[in-house]
Amino acid sequence: MGIFNFLTQELAIDLGTANTLIIFKDKVVVDEPSIIAKNRTTGEVVAIGNQAMQMHGKTHDEIRTIRPLKDGVIADFQAAEEMIKGMIKMINPGRRMFPPQLRMVICIPSGITEVEKRAVRDSAEKAGGKEVYMIHEPMAAAIGIGIDVSEPKGNMIIDIGGGTTEIAVIALSGIVCDQSIRVAGDEFTDDIIEYMRRQHNLLLGERSAERIKIEVGSALTELEKPPSDYAVNGRDLMTGVPKQVTVSYSEIAQCLDKSISKIEEAILRALELTPPELSADIYQTGLYLTGGGALIRGLDKRIAQKTKLPVYVAEDPLRAVVRGTGIALKNIATFKFLMQ
Repeated sequence: MGIFNFLTQELAIDLGTANTLIIFKDKVVVDEPSIIAKNRTTGEVVAIGNQAMQMHGKTHDEIRTIRPLKDGVIADFQAAEEMIKGMIKMINPGRRMFPPQLRMVICIPSGITEVEKRAVRDSAEKAGGKEVYMIHEPMAAAIGIGIDVSEPKGNMIIDIGGGTTEIAVIALSGIVCDQSIRVAGDEFTDDIIEYMRRQHNLLLGERSAERIKIEVGSALTELEKPPSDYAVNGRDLMTGVPKQVTVSYSEIAQCLDKSISKIEEAILRALELTPPELSADIYQTGLYLTGGGALIRGLDKRIAQKTKLPVYVAEDPLRAVVRGTGIALKNIATFKFLMQ
């Protein structure tokens, strides 16, 4: 049995729209953007992850960059398979003679269809997965932030990722009610691109808009500790010449307002669907924010004002889901019934 254990590698994968994270031997060994660059003529993979992200929006005719996931699900099957393979190779680049048997636990959005689920499983199997399990993102996030999901107590998780926002009420190791909406980090980035084009006549690329979101992204027009204004470079739509514009956090708060309102509506819908006994628990426990979107300044305060409930941002929200996936993998016997 020992030799088989030696040949088996256990990986916990958070296959996200924006970033892919892999845990191996209790450590996050891969944390890369979910993007791949390919040669158009030969179909050969030129770069994966960070290297491909540096090329994004800057390529010539011979190279194209692909983001294989859209709205939390696989949009380009072949590119997703190549990306997973490439990221697994990053873990042990030297080991080629005996490819390890891979046992994977991959997290998936709670609103995913059977067809989309099958696409994730097929991509993982083609990338070398011999045993592939899937766990829902809100459940993985809850485990990752230290909630005992088996208790008869209601907890609400709001996971704002790149492609989807997952809202779920969890009790007795199951999702009692959930809302999955395709408004999340990517939508915020698009809002910023559109706002800069309309308000400042400035054409921005995806990476520049992402940078604005990180530097001055805010959910409130007034913050106690405001970030400094941010200078952004782009192309002037009137003259076609590069120019620089300075933006403030309150401007970005206004442009993100509509998308954040959609997330608030989804939270209120999920609260409406919650059984009364669990509502009583949530009044005590509050709401937990995870995912990259949780880092937007003032978002916890805004949701707290809307719901009149306490809102907590998880410690290291970007890695909460992958941490939970790693814990589920480590204790696979305990959590197996949560997996698909």
